[in-house]
Amino acid sequence: MSEVSKRFTPEEFEAIYKVEEHEDNMRLDQYCALFLESFSREQIKKKIKMGEVQILGRPHPHKPSVKVYHNEKVRFFTPRGELEDEYWRGELLELELDPPIIYEDKDLLVISKPPYMTTHPTGRHLFNSATVYFENKFGHSMHSIHRLDRETSGVQLLAKNPKSAQRYSRFFEDDLVSKCYFLIAHKNKKCSFPLMALENMGSQDDFIPRLYVHCYPQNSNKGKVAQTEYELVEENDQYYLLLAFPKTGRQHQIRAHASHHGFPLLGDKLYNGDVEVFRRFKDQKPTEEDFNLMQISRHALHAIALKIKVNNERKVFMAPMPKDFTHWISKNFKTHNLEEKIKQLIERKFYE
Repeated sequence: MSEVSKRFTPEEFEAIYKVEEHEDNMRLDQYCALFLESFSREQIKKKIKMGEVQILGRPHPHKPSVKVYHNEKVRFFTPRGELEDEYWRGELLELELDPPIIYEDKDLLVISKPPYMTTHPTGRHLFNSATVYFENKFGHSMHSIHRLDRETSGVQLLAKNPKSAQRYSRFFEDDLVSKCYFLIAHKNKKCSFPLMALENMGSQDDFIPRLYVHCYPQNSNKGKVAQTEYELVEENDQYYLLLAFPKTGRQHQIRAHASHHGFPLLGDKLYNGDVEVFRRFKDQKPTEEDFNLMQISRHALHAIALKIKVNNERKVFMAPMPKDFTHWISKNFKTHNLEEKIKQLIERKFYE
């Protein structure tokens, strides 16, 4: 399957592929499965019958069993529709679709990425994407420099050209970027802060779900080196408000380390101590107990600040606290000057 063209807009996605010689005489639904990896067999069949898969030059809609032949071109079309709607307790969430710009120059764009927006198109998440949004806004390609998880909000850097993307990406690869995350966590046990989590991290081939990251002793030969420092902002009898300063960049690092040390993130369906919760949410069959445990619709992690060198000058970019966090905090904490306290802690850590 060789790509001929691809086109993204906030409302539709189109890709055209050419059938390779080894794919000759393949059923259309089997051919589609090579591209639509996140779609079930029934979803693919439905997509074909709706005319969203077209063998160019032939009448459509097709039957799923129709054969494709060498050098034919197949067009995949996906309207946004309800594909990326998010629900919580059966109610449609109102998503923020217009990311605020924190900083901009001729090479770099710094935004406050909303929750549920991907960095770039992936899987079934093709439309609510930072690169897609700004490509359509500016009329030219955008390039991701680093990645935030879909549910994670906060400071996100995008490059306006490949050269800048390569330059700034090297800063991340060479550990020349300071990052700070704000998180809300359950207080499953009393901890002393500041706390430095030094457990290695890695996956297990036989563990389901496969994306789960395990913590191993620092001196273990399992996993890779990972370091996260946590600073206390506020606490009450049940919860912590914390800042995390990751020294390495492992997948799920902040969430996995936090859970391992007894303070799993609010809303974290994967690292709450029972992976069956994650499975039930994935299968869209959460229980009332699951909703009560999570409390909010996403894991409570926000990339609040980032320090990086821009045009030979050290800059600190900060993203305002997201609305879902401020709403939850106002109901569960009596805080005064919270954002000023956070700002002072960040400045001390970034310049110590």
